[in-house]
Amino acid sequence: MVMYLNTHAALEQMRRRAEKEGGRGPVCMVAGPTDVGKSTLATLLVNYAVRAGRRPLLVDLDVGQGAISVPGTIGAMMVERVAAVEEGFTQTAPIVFHMGHKSPGDNTACYRLLASKLAETVSERMRANRRCGASGCVINTCGWVKGEGYKALTHMAVAFEVDVVLVLDHERLYNELVRDMPNFVEVVFLPKSGGVSERNKMQRMEARDARIRSYFYGQCGELYPHSFDVKFSDVKVFKIGAPKIPESALPLGMKIEDNDTKVVPVAPGPALLHHLLAVSYAESADEDLITTNMAGVVCVTAVDVENETLTLLSPQPRPLPRSILLLSEVQFMDSQ
Repeated sequence: MVMYLNTHAALEQMRRRAEKEGGRGPVCMVAGPTDVGKSTLATLLVNYAVRAGRRPLLVDLDVGQGAISVPGTIGAMMVERVAAVEEGFTQTAPIVFHMGHKSPGDNTACYRLLASKLAETVSERMRANRRCGASGCVINTCGWVKGEGYKALTHMAVAFEVDVVLVLDHERLYNELVRDMPNFVEVVFLPKSGGVSERNKMQRMEARDARIRSYFYGQCGELYPHSFDVKFSDVKVFKIGAPKIPESALPLGMKIEDNDTKVVPVAPGPALLHHLLAVSYAESADEDLITTNMAGVVCVTAVDVENETLTLLSPQPRPLPRSILLLSEVQFMDSQ
């Protein structure tokens, strides 16, 4: 904890310098393998910054847990109040993008594209709001740090133009980043907290379910979501990524990555049962559905094929703000 506090003090010095010179505050990325306390450290650093009177941005790139919205998404938000222990940060107008997978490795091309778009949005926000710009941002990453995961990590570091990379409990990753990062990027090795415990696959699934349940019902079940029917004809469902086909079967000049970022229509039916659907802000299918942020999430609790209706669990009453829905592979069984 002393080392974490010293890290905050160093970041605060960078913020004061940025405030004095009218520049950008520190962009700090927390990296490391799974279950070493990355999200906890990111929360600590943001809390310390808020206590110091700052307005930092928290960026969450961990699609597996989805700390800002739900699993299968990445997002960012400006933090103005210290996070409560149980409830986390108060969310004021977060920006969230839909990926639809629990792991970045399920669609690396889409993950990189969304991370780049989020980096652009964060950069614009920091330029537009001087106080937010001087406060900088803290980026929480996922625990995928080998092979393609390492390439994705360095891609995000470039996209967000990071100043500091904090590596938790992984010396090899630290040495690789020291080798590959530009000289102006400070790479710091930190030990993991003694209170960190490793989670098994079942615990991860339970954490995902709890995260989705709190989205609809609140942390303590204090919210009452709405349930209503929509006709198949009233919504348009799409999925990011076309089915995998051999490279030899692709059209001339086309790459597999192009297929991964292709948006394909999905016919409403029983296959949607229990799946989450992201409500896109796109007004028509002609827009770029991947890089358009989402308004929120609904869950399909029943499918009536005869009457051609979907029963949706939604945080807000009908009608839906938009008719474009993006399918997520993340499922949620509503036991309440």
